[in-house]
Amino acid sequence: MAFQLSPGVNISEIDLTTTVPAVASSIGAIAGPFQWGPVLEVRTISSEVKLKDTFFKPNNDTANTFFSAANFLQYSGNLKVVRNVGTSARNAKSDATKITGLTIANAGVTNNMAPGSYSLTFTGGSGSGAIGSATLAYSGATGAIVSAVSLTNTGSGYTSAPTVTISGATGFTTNFSITASLANVTVVKNETDYEQNYTSGSVSSAGEWIAKYPGVVGNSLKVSMVDSGSYTGWAYASQFNVAPSTSAYVIGATGPGVNDELHIIVVDEDGVITGTAGSVLEKYPFVSKASDAKTETGETNYYVNVINNKSQYIWWGNHPSAGADWGNTATGFSGSSFDLLNTPSTISLTDGVDDNVLTSGEIQSGYDLFADPDEIDVNLIIGADANSTVGTYLINSIAEVRKDAIAFLSPNKTAVVDNSGQEYTDIETYRNALPSSSYAVIDSGWKYQYDKYNDVYRWIPLNGDIAGLCARTDQTNDPWFSPAGFNRGNIKNVVRLAWNPSKADRDDLYSIGVNPVVSFPAQGTVLFGDKTLLSKPSAFDRINVRRLFIVLEKAIATASKFSLFELNDEFTRAQFVGLVEPYLRDVQGRRGIYDFKVVCDETNNTPQVIDSNSFVGDIYVKPARSINYIQLNFVSVRTGVEFQEIIGQF
Repeated sequence: MAFQLSPGVNISEIDLTTTVPAVASSIGAIAGPFQWGPVLEVRTISSEVKLKDTFFKPNNDTANTFFSAANFLQYSGNLKVVRNVGTSARNAKSDATKITGLTIANAGVTNNMAPGSYSLTFTGGSGSGAIGSATLAYSGATGAIVSAVSLTNTGSGYTSAPTVTISGATGFTTNFSITASLANVTVVKNETDYEQNYTSGSVSSAGEWIAKYPGVVGNSLKVSMVDSGSYTGWAYASQFNVAPSTSAYVIGATGPGVNDELHIIVVDEDGVITGTAGSVLEKYPFVSKASDAKTETGETNYYVNVINNKSQYIWWGNHPSAGADWGNTATGFSGSSFDLLNTPSTISLTDGVDDNVLTSGEIQSGYDLFADPDEIDVNLIIGADANSTVGTYLINSIAEVRKDAIAFLSPNKTAVVDNSGQEYTDIETYRNALPSSSYAVIDSGWKYQYDKYNDVYRWIPLNGDIAGLCARTDQTNDPWFSPAGFNRGNIKNVVRLAWNPSKADRDDLYSIGVNPVVSFPAQGTVLFGDKTLLSKPSAFDRINVRRLFIVLEKAIATASKFSLFELNDEFTRAQFVGLVEPYLRDVQGRRGIYDFKVVCDETNNTPQVIDSNSFVGDIYVKPARSINYIQLNFVSVRTGVEFQEIIGQF
């Protein structure tokens, strides 16, 4: 306790109630192509309905990722999803003449072509060079070399063309067109201003509206906006109670402005999103043209901020040409009225482009968001249709680095679909391209299932289901139970398997660490193995043992953090033992381990350990083993023989 300098009573409260906490073991993770949704941003998905609403329905390029995720969600309701797009993906926008290509990933990240001056170095007769991820090309005098170029953007909202100033070369004018390709970048700056992705010519702006995410889905969007000067006869007037006019905020401001209110509606023009053409997606009544406008509750009511903060479909790109004074503050506004629209501003978005055929590197960049266990908690990494390059990356760079997650993989589709007689050979090739690891699991193939969104049947890899079985086992039993077999290993939504391995095939697969998935007559389709990809004979070559230790290590390590910076003395060591032993007894009582012993005393915390500011706790565990082989001996004996005479002889 603290020393007191004068008489008095000092009260201290000491908390010795620390326990080993429960830790998550059922959180799935997947990255890959989807038709819509945020790019390179982790979203938590709890159901197939939410998966479809967030990332849109599948098509031929996205079905493997979509259904691997959807299949996992048949067993568990906690999945982290990341969408990837290729470099050619583009956001739909409202004016194709102003910009020919634009990719916006999400809010929160800005690219390296923000307004300002940049020095670029160009070499070679054709004149090409790079700044960050942007590749620019120039046109000018043949053979000239530009040693330095300064690129600037001018004007609020970038309504002016980019200006390029050239030095160190002759034969150029001071302004000329450039070509730039900036992929997967966010163009939101301070939530209101957009950094433009210039791709050709003298570009003025991206237009008034931009689809929130890349992809052709954005081409179905239409945005209509009116004020008091254009409300009469508006096609969507029935969606609002009264016409926009002047907001209470502007009336109460010191400036004399009026007519600041707008109604904005977002429509699924082609029915791609909802299935019904012309369906209303979003409505924003009585938003304001004044940049400082607020609602009665104090929230921003500036239409730019409202759209950027709330819309699930669009970003603001620029004020319409008729709204020259839009964006001014209501306080001190110099005009008598905010500029009015003479007719409704109704704009269809175009030029959205998909790029869902991804390289291995692009897929890996999505899974990188799951790499840090301190940043995000995931346990079951779903590989979908990962090739051996991506599979190796998931094992070596994600699962093995985290030490608290397992990667689930399936062989290539070509190994098992329409490959009669060569299935085992090609699966073996795929498996041999992967490293040995107890943090990985591979199954034997793909299943045929119905795609209700497109009314077709598709081949889908099984790893989403296998990860789902582990998650469901956590719910019905515990992580240290095997997810295989007839009790816990039943696979859902199977029309048929691409390859149904025979007993001989299963023997061969199991010998190389591949878990067979088998359809049995009248018994369903079952995971019929529980091996990890660890080649070394060990208890860790079983899924249930690896997951047992993940839970033990994660839970005890979390509790042990509270011993940091305490004194390494007998009290702290006894406290650690008292913390761990009850937890292990509970696991033992729940059939996870056969026996255990915790050692944390002067035998392993030697003076040298103490002097190095370290602390050692040795935890010995005998893990429970799953039954993989059953031997039943039926012995026939003569009538007069006593059973005790022959027991143990066979």
